[in-house]
Amino acid sequence: MSQHPTGVHHLAFMATDIKKHIAFFSEVMGCPLVAIFDMHGVPGALHAFLKMNDHSYFSIVQTPAVADAPIVVGHTHAGTGGGASAAGTLQHLAFGVDSEADLIAMRDRIRSHGVNVIGPIDHGMCKSIYFAGPDQMTLEVATSDAPVDPDLWIDPAVLEKAGISEAEAARFRAPADYAGPSPVPQPPYDPAKPHMTYPKEVYLKMLAIPDEAMTAGASYAEPPVKAKTPA
Repeated sequence: MSQHPTGVHHLAFMATDIKKHIAFFSEVMGCPLVAIFDMHGVPGALHAFLKMNDHSYFSIVQTPAVADAPIVVGHTHAGTGGGASAAGTLQHLAFGVDSEADLIAMRDRIRSHGVNVIGPIDHGMCKSIYFAGPDQMTLEVATSDAPVDPDLWIDPAVLEKAGISEAEAARFRAPADYAGPSPVPQPPYDPAKPHMTYPKEVYLKMLAIPDEAMTAGASYAEPPVKAKTPA
């Protein structure tokens, strides 16, 4: 049983025009569309999934309110791989490929659709190409020959800049396993902890619902299209 994330199941991005995003990530990036449906529990929202592999997907969300949220480079979006954006926002997204030959193939595929691509650039731990996606997304494709070696890539000088002590760095390099118990009850609401931004009274009611009741009442397990029965 894994005690840490083993990958990214899906990344979800907002779109003013979901079709434009689907076309880009399907035709330009080569990711097949595998799902599009009304977003579960969100009236008026559309949700699409494009496949990177059988365990990793790219997700697009379109809601009625997204057109009213302006894109501001330097605040909502970084605009470049080294640009700034607000804390908690995604600075850029790097897709992965298996080899340098695959990286060059991706560069050529993207350029063939008229999209400018910079690179490859060798970062030592990976080689990367950089380009933009719809709605000012900052995108990268990267490949690595071997896993990142922390002995070579954790810089003591930068740990100091980040305010991380040697003892903290040792803990961060080897997170302790969780030995139980399970299940763990919902902890009391603590405003010092991270929280989703539902209205507080709604959120507190949600936290009070037993896990089993939340699973039973808020799940959408059936696909929107019924499976065809064999003839």
